[in-house]
Amino acid sequence: MSRPPDKPHGAAADGFAPPPHLLILQTEHWLINHRVDSALPGYLMLGARTATNDLAAMPREALDQLGPLLASAQSALSEILRPDHLYIGRYGHSAGHALHFHVIPICRWVKESFLADPRYRVLSTLVDPVTAVDTQATDGAELTLYVWREFCESPTPPPASGPSIGDVVNFLRERLSGRFS
Repeated sequence: MSRPPDKPHGAAADGFAPPPHLLILQTEHWLINHRVDSALPGYLMLGARTATNDLAAMPREALDQLGPLLASAQSALSEILRPDHLYIGRYGHSAGHALHFHVIPICRWVKESFLADPRYRVLSTLVDPVTAVDTQATDGAELTLYVWREFCESPTPPPASGPSIGDVVNFLRERLSGRFS
């Protein structure tokens, strides 16, 4: 697999290089790693190795790999974690950060932890009861906020259930290696 000569091996366009134990896969155009500051097993980052925040400015080869990379990551995460939901969001609008995607598995235990935390019940007061389908339900925005605040920013994240981060990383390396160059 070749790599662009202007950045170190294993680095994104913004110079970010994940710790080796969290790196899952790298291609000429993309890096997949477990999110460095996340205690949620399976929270992945797919980062561009091209210096742009504009998806339309990515090389054609990078765009051709994007869909299969996301689909393969989703498939492998579904196999090991069996999440109820899997969120994929595009980010990288901040200066100095390469275009990247967050891949966030929401397992039943994450949802239960969110619903059991009384601090997040305030979010239900922001719903218009006239137009809301179910004012007791939660949505992707609320669960993403919960994951970011509790599993990425909190010094004491909720306990995780299921495979460890290391187990998930090793499983994903095995499943994704050889599929991309």
